[in-house]
Amino acid sequence: MFEKISLAGVDNTEWLRLRKSGIGGSDAGAICGVNPYSSAMKVFQDKTSETLKEQDSEAIRIGHDLEDYVAQRFMEATGLKVRKSNFMYRSAGHPFMIADVDRLIVGEDAGLECKTASAYNADKWADGNIPLHYIMQCYHYMAVTGKRTWYIAAVILGREFTYRKLEWDDELINRLIEIEEDFWNNHVVPGVIPPPDGSKACDEVLEQYFHTARKASAIELVGFDEKLRRREEILGFIAELQEEQKQIEQEVKLFMQDNELASSECFRVSWKNIDSTKLDTKRIREEKPELYADYGKVSHSRRFEVKAA
Repeated sequence: MFEKISLAGVDNTEWLRLRKSGIGGSDAGAICGVNPYSSAMKVFQDKTSETLKEQDSEAIRIGHDLEDYVAQRFMEATGLKVRKSNFMYRSAGHPFMIADVDRLIVGEDAGLECKTASAYNADKWADGNIPLHYIMQCYHYMAVTGKRTWYIAAVILGREFTYRKLEWDDELINRLIEIEEDFWNNHVVPGVIPPPDGSKACDEVLEQYFHTARKASAIELVGFDEKLRRREEILGFIAELQEEQKQIEQEVKLFMQDNELASSECFRVSWKNIDSTKLDTKRIREEKPELYADYGKVSHSRRFEVKAA
């Protein structure tokens, strides 16, 4: 069972506010740790902040603009009919779960998620595959709406159209609900930041939350000695691997000599001439200090360093 929230007449600001009131399908993969572009920490920031700002990028705009096209291609490929719902759905049993779906299938207990993908990501859709965070998005919609089937259709830009069919899975859906419930009740509601996962998204959130250090402030470092020793080991492994990488590259360069390209059945290697121009900021600062002052831009960040005691 679910509650239907009409989106008729709802402006963008109110829609963004509604999205903050629960976990949506696009949040599910991040909370489960399978979205390469987001993280549970980033979703937490979105749900707990006062900011009502929609994510915007060229990829997001293309996806939005081509949603109708993807739905049309799906109908042509399957013979099924789809419609917009004009509702947001909220689970009655788990009201922290909401769904703003792309399309519903007419005459079938099913929905449709429409995607666009770059040709560079075509391999992620090859051989019947679906990016994992999209799978979690579809199962989230099934969990909220109770629909037993969800289709996902994608246009690989400049390459092909493809679609998949996902069926209800009790074990997966129950586990998804458990993960989302834990996230909502133990992090969003009490305002407790979830643990980091090593992603770039977590770096961005931590920088936004704690972008300025209090001068000369210090705390005792408790419980991290073993983790920091492991960090030192990892840095050692990275240094060894980078040295091996550079040696391989140098061997190939020595083989190529003054040739620009080299190829085999498996690889294509280029070692091209590159011309670039860079401003000599040190010289400008010394010889034209007033010009440097006018055009210099101060950036603020925090540098993380670890040293042995």
